[in-house]
Amino acid sequence: MRVGILQADSVLPQFQKEHGDYPDMFCRILGDAGLGIEFETYAVVNGEYPINPDACDGYVITGSKKSVYDDEPWIKDLSDYIRQLHGRRKKMVGICFGHQLVAHLLGGKTEAASQGWGVGIHQSRIVQKKDFMDPAVEDFGLIVSHRDQVTELPVGAQLLAASEFCPNAMFVIDDHILALQGHPEFTREYALELMQMRAELLGVNILHAGIESLQHELHSDMVSNWIVRFIAGDPA
Repeated sequence: MRVGILQADSVLPQFQKEHGDYPDMFCRILGDAGLGIEFETYAVVNGEYPINPDACDGYVITGSKKSVYDDEPWIKDLSDYIRQLHGRRKKMVGICFGHQLVAHLLGGKTEAASQGWGVGIHQSRIVQKKDFMDPAVEDFGLIVSHRDQVTELPVGAQLLAASEFCPNAMFVIDDHILALQGHPEFTREYALELMQMRAELLGVNILHAGIESLQHELHSDMVSNWIVRFIAGDPA
């Protein structure tokens, strides 16, 4: 199975030596599923795309520090490509920015949420179970790092998971789009460094709560296995 990573941002240079770039993170966490996945990275932020959408079995759209409503040429180009993949019913998984962009493009709404920044490990409850979500659980914890969020689901979306902070934390559209607000690719160590770097932006209360939350249970491996099963073709 070949997975294309549509890279919408890069890890800051000072963090790359220890944590790698975003494609490295996804290769690590999705590769642990043990299915012999081949990865191909396309830096869409720099205008790089597959010559043929069928070059990969599925695509992962990464997070980004940009907002989906920013007036950036590369975001417009990525939006056009997502519409093309959607028209072909090509498997897509949107993470954070990717999750928000898919919703924004397909009839939903993404905006800066009144709740402000969400950081650290957030618990989401399952509201609908799909076959690829194995093992069956009632809730799961993922690292989050976002100010924008999906406030209205796109047309045809089915909500799969919600949290108190982010009511639209995970959804599917038919059997070819999966979107998650959380970051299964982030480690606790990387999340901590991000929060510390953004201390002034976050404020004392959000920063301290985010750091304390890193003690909570994390289900990155489980959710990553869900992603792999989804791309591989387990029914949604």
